[in-house]
Amino acid sequence: MKKLGLSRWLTTPLIIVAFLICWELYIKIFEISPFILPRPIQVWHALVELLSDVSTLHHAWVTLYETLAGFAIALVLGVGFGALLGKMPRLEEALMPFVVALQVVPKVALVPLFILWFGFGAGSKVVIAAVLAFFPIFTNTLLGVKSVDRGHRDVMESLNAGRMRTFLLLEFPSALPFVLAGMEVGIILAVIGAVVGEYLGGSVGLGSLAVATLNALQVNALFAVILMLTVMGFALWVLIVLLRRLIIPWHESVAYAKAEH
Repeated sequence: MKKLGLSRWLTTPLIIVAFLICWELYIKIFEISPFILPRPIQVWHALVELLSDVSTLHHAWVTLYETLAGFAIALVLGVGFGALLGKMPRLEEALMPFVVALQVVPKVALVPLFILWFGFGAGSKVVIAAVLAFFPIFTNTLLGVKSVDRGHRDVMESLNAGRMRTFLLLEFPSALPFVLAGMEVGIILAVIGAVVGEYLGGSVGLGSLAVATLNALQVNALFAVILMLTVMGFALWVLIVLLRRLIIPWHESVAYAKAEH
């Protein structure tokens, strides 16, 4: 098991190194223009230069705030509505067609509308991030509440447990793995929502910084901004994974991951 865990720590860095080597070789072999695809070392120098500028950190903070605020709203609403519809099948049957209709609407098409309603500030980006992150959290919560073992429900009924007590002691803990799975997807979509909002209507944030570097034909800086967004999204996803291990250490997925290490 220890060897397997060690190999995991080595595999990811090796894959990254191999990717960078292939990137460099591709540019040299096919003589790609730096205006199309810069070299990795050029992207690194651009990243260092951007990080040395205080305004870049401000852009990163704005994007992080919009992402977390939108994700928090999506988490509260997604868990709340998911649990409510999971407990009320008739209400679920009545509302699900509307929920599905909203889910299939291309969210990018709604961005100009949100900007019109909530302005060019952080509010519109928070709403976009919340809308994108809401649906995976909502659907996973709904599925989790409805997936409680019938035998466990019978035990709670035999103990004369009320609806609220059954929800708190049985349904919500049983739904937690589903909720956390939805959160893992939701946090990534929240980053995407915030950045898309900044792309289309904003003057601050990493999304707007990416647009500015593109307009200035600073391709190295553009790749550096994309790298910053990648690291931010990955770090937030890792936090949700760690939260899963902290909250549901009893679940099979967490126990299996620990056994692998």
